[in-house]
Amino acid sequence: MVKEIKIIKKSVFNDHRGRLWTLWKQSDYKNLKFNQDKISISKKNTLRGFHCDFKSWKLITSAYGKFLLVAVNMNKNSKNYLKHNSFIIDHTNPKTVLIPPHYANAHLCLSKFCIFHYKWSYKGKYVDAKKQLSIRWNDPKINVKWPIKKPILSKRDSKSKFL
Repeated sequence: MVKEIKIIKKSVFNDHRGRLWTLWKQSDYKNLKFNQDKISISKKNTLRGFHCDFKSWKLITSAYGKFLLVAVNMNKNSKNYLKHNSFIIDHTNPKTVLIPPHYANAHLCLSKFCIFHYKWSYKGKYVDAKKQLSIRWNDPKINVKWPIKKPILSKRDSKSKFL
């Protein structure tokens, strides 16, 4: 795994009512100020991404469901350029993944539906989708072994460029 990406496993409290876990505490991220939270809800076999900007940190977890998360280093000056890591994120085994700037991320919903939650930290203004880097989900230079051949894609993702 590329060292810049961090997996954070939190303690979970389970009882007859269900489950409780803490997604984040500011004291755990003293050098990051989170600006906004986003949620995407996807049905099975929906693939979102790859999307990237060069200043945002993303703290990602599953509020519900199971998805495959892939993060790719897009920093051309890095020895890890175009290397990727894959993670199965599942609400039944809560963990968060902290992805630094210069990484493109994509996720594929593996369960009936997924609620993908991510916190964004960045300086200045938010980088709008139109100004983000979008890369084709099946780009051969990245070479991700996705478990399906024909995912459900947005217009943006289906028309993204190859590297």
